[in-house]
Amino acid sequence: MRLFAAATLLLTSTALPVSAQDTLPTEDAEVGIADTIGAGGRPIGKDWSRSPVIVEHGMAATAHPLATQVAIDILKAGGNAVDAAIAANAALGLMEPTGNGIGGDLFAIIYDPKTNQLHGINGSGRSPRGQTLAQLQEKLGPDATSIPPLGALPITIPGTVDAWFTMHDRFGKMDMAQILAPTVTYAREGHPIAPVIAMYLDRSLASFERRQDMIGDFGNARATYFADGAPEAGEIFKNPDLADTLETLGREGRDAFYEGELARTMVDYLREQGSAFTLEDFAAHESQWAEPTCVTYKKGYELCELPPNGQGFAALQMVNILKNVDLSQWDRGSPEVLHYITEAKRLAFADLARFYADPDFTPFPTELLSDEYGRQRFSMIDPQRAAPDVAHGAPQIEGEGDTTYLTVADKDGMMVSLIQSNYRGMGSGLVPTGLGFMFQDRGELYSLDAEHPNAYEPGKRPFHTIIPAFVKKDGKPWMSFGLMGGGMQPQGHVQVLVNIVDYGMNLQEAGDAARLNHDGGRQPTDPLLGETTDPLGTLYVEPGIPADTVARLKAMGHKVEVVDNGIMFGGYQAIARDPESGVYTGATEMRKDGQASGY
Repeated sequence: MRLFAAATLLLTSTALPVSAQDTLPTEDAEVGIADTIGAGGRPIGKDWSRSPVIVEHGMAATAHPLATQVAIDILKAGGNAVDAAIAANAALGLMEPTGNGIGGDLFAIIYDPKTNQLHGINGSGRSPRGQTLAQLQEKLGPDATSIPPLGALPITIPGTVDAWFTMHDRFGKMDMAQILAPTVTYAREGHPIAPVIAMYLDRSLASFERRQDMIGDFGNARATYFADGAPEAGEIFKNPDLADTLETLGREGRDAFYEGELARTMVDYLREQGSAFTLEDFAAHESQWAEPTCVTYKKGYELCELPPNGQGFAALQMVNILKNVDLSQWDRGSPEVLHYITEAKRLAFADLARFYADPDFTPFPTELLSDEYGRQRFSMIDPQRAAPDVAHGAPQIEGEGDTTYLTVADKDGMMVSLIQSNYRGMGSGLVPTGLGFMFQDRGELYSLDAEHPNAYEPGKRPFHTIIPAFVKKDGKPWMSFGLMGGGMQPQGHVQVLVNIVDYGMNLQEAGDAARLNHDGGRQPTDPLLGETTDPLGTLYVEPGIPADTVARLKAMGHKVEVVDNGIMFGGYQAIARDPESGVYTGATEMRKDGQASGY
């Protein structure tokens, strides 16, 4: 069988991809040499992948090997999966600041084996309660059609710290100071920068410097992250300010961040930069527990996601569309399969652009998740042609993966699916004085159209891209997984599920497989009745997609581009638990620096 993933790289490979049947020569832009070397052989499994990790007692999969080891150390010291997930997330905020940090937001799904229940947490922050849309527009200027990505105006309350303590209060076992201690040590003593993270740091610095006028104060951020330019791979990086902040949280708890000296420092700095936030805004912040919703795909598998203001339900809508066709009748890399996945994504995201918002302000229409509605949307797909347009547009949300995803499981069967982000490009560019982290720029995703469900309003959460996921099998908890990367996330969740269910891939192969990322069309920030300038959008694919598939997709009316750097296709981690033996299988993302490990 010619598989969708036929040309993906191994984590440690420097070779360029090859398909299952052909070598795909790729021109080196600098030296002009065509490199046709592909993956080596394997005694078992696909030659473009590697073995998943299989352990018995506990497991972690994160985007950085040291963060994974931190989680495993917490498990071995008697902590549970929630303790270890918080510890790993804290470590990633230090080690992968291009993807996350305590200036951002957090969502998680927790499986509690004591009650056999899934619990979701929405740790997203709100806009200033004392600033109206009219006041925001006055700051933006009369010609502004959107909120800028940098500076003070896109900042919302950082929700991660409160989410940590909310999760910990309900499920945690270890003292929070002990949980945060490994990251405090790494922040003071330093750690070597990982290769992919070094690349993102270099890109981030260049982007910030190009748009420094939009940021305002960049001195704090430069001193914290870029004192000698962007850190290079292998360079020892320290962040003593972050160590101090985390020590304060371990000693004084959540209130230090939202009501104490840390809050006062943040508010004073933000107001100097033109923000409307007050101490009362920070003190009023709290996370919300949310019930995950699951929909059945095929063969007893159910995909579970959190409700809006996130985009997880778009993945559920895609599942409800795609279960109306037997994808396995075609090879995984066929134009038919890619066409159906793409058109299902466009239909689901059309609804996302119109209906997804903070449910405290606009209730979600639950009929969008019904089987009947899925059949209706499926009937709109032409098997032979890409639709020139779909109702409400196909939103472009966030192109690249400035997010981190991690998952942890412990000896008792507790599993945590956690995603955390500063949003676009490392965040707003603003670092509060002496605290060692950057504020998120999630508020860029508000619409300035007062009639839109996602319109900016005081005390409102913006539309969110980051989504954790969970899969049940035959009604039992089975897999905790996620795939970072903005608008890539729902379609990535579905592609992983299709790889496993329809094509029998193991956990590692399902993530290594070459992906598609459909991008373009209307955003949830657009005016409600505005024109859709790019209704078709662009179908981006990785080099593992066969050349004849690309040609046939173009003939079907898709605009297709092959992208070979992996950046826009997200970052995946997964842990699955055998319901009989309790043995864990883990996988990690080859497009990142990460590691799955256990004991």
